[in-house]
Amino acid sequence: MLLPAMFDFTERHLFLAPNTKVLDERLSICVSVVLIVIYGANLIYTLVTRRNVLPSREAQEGSTWPLWQSLAVLLGGTALVALEADLVAGSLQVTADRLAVSSLFLGIIVLSVIGNAAELIAAVYFARQDRMGLVVSLCLGSSVQVVLVIAPALVLISHFMGHPMNLIFSNPLELIAIFGAVFAVRSIAADGETNWFEGVLLIGVYTLFGIAFFFSTA
Repeated sequence: MLLPAMFDFTERHLFLAPNTKVLDERLSICVSVVLIVIYGANLIYTLVTRRNVLPSREAQEGSTWPLWQSLAVLLGGTALVALEADLVAGSLQVTADRLAVSSLFLGIIVLSVIGNAAELIAAVYFARQDRMGLVVSLCLGSSVQVVLVIAPALVLISHFMGHPMNLIFSNPLELIAIFGAVFAVRSIAADGETNWFEGVLLIGVYTLFGIAFFFSTA
């Protein structure tokens, strides 16, 4: 996700390329295809390869719902979330103006917390049962899906709709936040152990980014 922004900076400011916008769009399409392929490989690794090598506790216990019920709940929940997202997006700028905060802060901090409320509650529930592997999967799963599926899919779909978007993050604060989040999670998860102080560190990092985006005028 950092590559397109660095590419845009070098082409626009160092090499003074006259067709930077076209190059950004082409690179974003190529990056999107690669990311979607990586996500497909991740699914194969998780559902096929890794399951055979290290069967999870959940797989050993078995499913309590039949397949049709699971799919029905998934589709129904997806439809409701899509409707809610459409309603929220339509009132985002108005809400930001009334609260005298930037839409960037609402989108990155407030909406992300509200949108992931169910996952956060589930993570706390499973953490109290000491099932930290599942907790990490819940907390990181949505981020992985956004990076490897949703953002690339939007780039490709927008291209075919005639309104191309790219993966360029023009605000340096956003780039720092991406790098800082990846570095913090990688540093804490590297040893395969957790404790309460590491949780405090993660909350502290998130709070600092929230403060920075709150004061941002972007």
